[in-house]
Amino acid sequence: MRDPDGLYELSADADAVPRGLNLVAALTGFADAGSAVTQVSEYLLDTLEHETIAEFDTDELLDYRARRPTIYFDQDHLSDYRPQSLNLYLMRDELTQPFLLLTGFEPDFQWQRFTAAVLDLIDRFQVKATTWVHAIPMPVPHTRPIGVTVSGNRTELIDAMSVWKPRTQVPANALHLLEYRLQELGHPNAGFVLLIPHYLADTEYPAAAVTALESVSAATGLIFPTDQLREDGRDFLTKIDGQVENNQELAKLVGTLEVRHDSYMQDNPLRSPLTDEDGELPTADEIAAELQNFLATRRTGDEDPTA
Repeated sequence: MRDPDGLYELSADADAVPRGLNLVAALTGFADAGSAVTQVSEYLLDTLEHETIAEFDTDELLDYRARRPTIYFDQDHLSDYRPQSLNLYLMRDELTQPFLLLTGFEPDFQWQRFTAAVLDLIDRFQVKATTWVHAIPMPVPHTRPIGVTVSGNRTELIDAMSVWKPRTQVPANALHLLEYRLQELGHPNAGFVLLIPHYLADTEYPAAAVTALESVSAATGLIFPTDQLREDGRDFLTKIDGQVENNQELAKLVGTLEVRHDSYMQDNPLRSPLTDEDGELPTADEIAAELQNFLATRRTGDEDPTA
């Protein structure tokens, strides 16, 4: 295998990146049900302060004929070219906490070398933990909260959040391989697979992006602005509910899925770590206060905060 260092180029500011940050990964290209990963990537880059730390070599990793870039034609000339990219960014969340974001296209080629390159970056920046998101279509109703399957070695997240724990074979993506290698190394990692209603898999489903961000928050303590996504989600569901009301066949399908979902969840009662005992989401002030307590505890090292 060729040297993985040649697969990416670091920015001039790479040495100034704080060590010990969380790495969040979201790659597009395979089974992105509800456009969850695409929405998360675009939303974070559009709403949060960020700078490019490492840029991967697109010509080495992308099959252009399978995923052709966009070029713009203006009457009689080509006016713009938008190539696909795969970059590592230094980001800051809504409370200005820094973290790393790996996002862009999923590599078509050189998965082993790409994985080795990401492992090098994780080692270089002494990444504290790696979290990634993915979304697949499932026979579940849109009238119920989006469930997740959690993989990796963060058992506290698996026990608290994973609603479906199958034993099965699945088509792998590049981040599956990365998680597998991280697990071999004992590096803290968690993968969140969102279970999206199959009849909405080809739509841009805002609730999927919200659930993805909530999952990342649960794993990292990062806080993301989701007000616009939630508003878009309410509008989207209003339209879907209207279509269901006017279509007997679709209403029957949703009703059947609801019965199956509720029956399954009765035997798998999981409460999200983002909610209180009554199932309510905390306010932004409560989240900030809890985060400050968490950071204060971390600063004391291994001391017992109750001592």
